[in-house]
Amino acid sequence: MWQHLRLSSLGVIESAELELDSGFTVITGETGAGKTMVVTALGLLRGGRADLGLVRHGERQARVEASVEVAPGSTVGRIVDDAGGAVDDDVLVLGRVLSAQGRSRAFAGGATVPAALLAEITDELVAVHGQSDQHRLLRGPAQRAALDAFAGEPLADLLAEYTPQHARLKAAHARVRELTEHAQERARELDLLRHGLAEIEAVEPLEGEDDQLVAEEGRLAHAEALARAALAAHEGLAGDHGTAARDVVAVATAALQDVAGHDPTLDELTTRLREVGILLDEVSADLSAYADGVEVDPARLAAVQERRAAIVSLQRKYGPGVADVLAWQQKAATSVQDLDHDDQAIAELEDEIARLTPQVHDLARRMSEVRREAGERLGALVCEEL
Repeated sequence: MWQHLRLSSLGVIESAELELDSGFTVITGETGAGKTMVVTALGLLRGGRADLGLVRHGERQARVEASVEVAPGSTVGRIVDDAGGAVDDDVLVLGRVLSAQGRSRAFAGGATVPAALLAEITDELVAVHGQSDQHRLLRGPAQRAALDAFAGEPLADLLAEYTPQHARLKAAHARVRELTEHAQERARELDLLRHGLAEIEAVEPLEGEDDQLVAEEGRLAHAEALARAALAAHEGLAGDHGTAARDVVAVATAALQDVAGHDPTLDELTTRLREVGILLDEVSADLSAYADGVEVDPARLAAVQERRAAIVSLQRKYGPGVADVLAWQQKAATSVQDLDHDDQAIAELEDEIARLTPQVHDLARRMSEVRREAGERLGALVCEEL
């Protein structure tokens, strides 16, 4: 139901608002009062042609707005939602703005929409009756909808059976057309996918392997330097030159041991110094073991670098990380399965088309008969009424 209509700078109307209620509303007034402008405003909200002559003289733009109550889950709500608009509290706000330069903008539910979409929306909301015709019934879909409503349940039952089968038949034809018309493109895509899968299968990367290889390459490439550094540190901690850290701590500990028991604070420091000596011994032993365990293996280094290069090559093509490469592999394998069975898919679709076609044609024939009979009855009733 239309609840509110607001006009600004439209023709002879500077500003006007019309509150509408349920029931019958009559607009009266003397010639030139602006009655026609109300109908013109409805025409603009119905997507009608924008005429710059409609803008009030001296104004920059004309504006028409309307608030319309719509039922939840209605076709209108779906259309507005698809266009990016919104219906708030079951009320839809429509708008049209005309500039004096001839430009036009349309709005539905807060979103900017084409004027043609306003026509699609308002077709469900308003019917305009002129002196000699009913505008909505000039459209084929509206004519068929009126006839189908008059035909009643017999046609509704046939239509309920026909609609899903026709949709399936139409989708099958479209899919066959897609598969046949784009066969060359799909064949090229299949070759590219197979090539990519072959590259990945040849390397067989493992998730997280790239990080492990980077760490291993760093150790192998600097093995000699790492061993020298560990030995030098070990020598500094436990060497036999008398200035090793372990010897210095031992001398300091012995000096404090001579006065042990005379001051608790100094005794605590002595204990901590002993702990330092023990820690130095442990670190020294670990450094020695590390130096002995460093492996200088040029062959392994070359193998790691070659493996890394192969994985990096895959990452440049199929993803920044090994996880992305593996994800691409899985997706590509699924696509290959689909593309590799085009002939089988076409055969199955053609079987479905052969099965559905006679069923759909039979239902269409029966609906035509019902519509033809209903049309004759409706025509007779209209002629009688006229």
